[in-house]
Amino acid sequence: MAGPTEQIRTRVVPALLTAFGVTILSAGLLTYSVQVQAEPATPAPDPTIAEVPSPSALLTLPPIGTASPGPTASATPPPPADRVATRVRIRGLGIDLPVVKGNSGYPYCNVAMFLSALSQPGFGKATYLYAHARDGMFLPLLRTKARAQRGQTVEVWTSDDMLFRYEIVEVVRHVPYDKGLDRPAAATTEELWLQTSEGPRRPPGQPPGPKTQVLATFVSAAPASHAAAHPKARPVVCG
Repeated sequence: MAGPTEQIRTRVVPALLTAFGVTILSAGLLTYSVQVQAEPATPAPDPTIAEVPSPSALLTLPPIGTASPGPTASATPPPPADRVATRVRIRGLGIDLPVVKGNSGYPYCNVAMFLSALSQPGFGKATYLYAHARDGMFLPLLRTKARAQRGQTVEVWTSDDMLFRYEIVEVVRHVPYDKGLDRPAAATTEELWLQTSEGPRRPPGQPPGPKTQVLATFVSAAPASHAAAHPKARPVVCG
């Protein structure tokens, strides 16, 4: 399997220079209420005594220019700009790999890799992870029927100790190498793409072969332990 770096350089990077990233902001309003105390009953007025307004009957206005209490908003801070994926797991398929930054040559073995030209979990775009179709790596994506993959949960941990969960909704076979990033690069919602090869490495000078891609949509995000989010990565140069 050849890495998608060359396609990024020639087809996708220019389209991405407009910058990815979304600031996630949620606001809530506070409601203010004042408890009203019951006043004691007053005796019937004596008709022989002139009625004088009580202080409680006078209306007092705040000074001009005094701000009135208003609703306040609480904001969820945006994700850290340096967040990256560090681990991917699909329990139902027996996949559990550290994730490292994609290299510029033939992809490493024993790890999955993220495509840095695209997005990362939590930024409202597409995260793209790829690995070889080998034992202990992404081979189950190639060998498992599409209907058995759909509905599976994909877990992705990040460098800031967060766990993102996605659900597989689509398996796409025989994707041409030069078309593989068209859909991920155009994503406008939080989603995850997984890629693996469908055949052996091509001889030098030949274009890479077709790929299998798996699309998973966002389900949830929550804090995770540091140990779970930081497995020991041991990438191996392989061919």
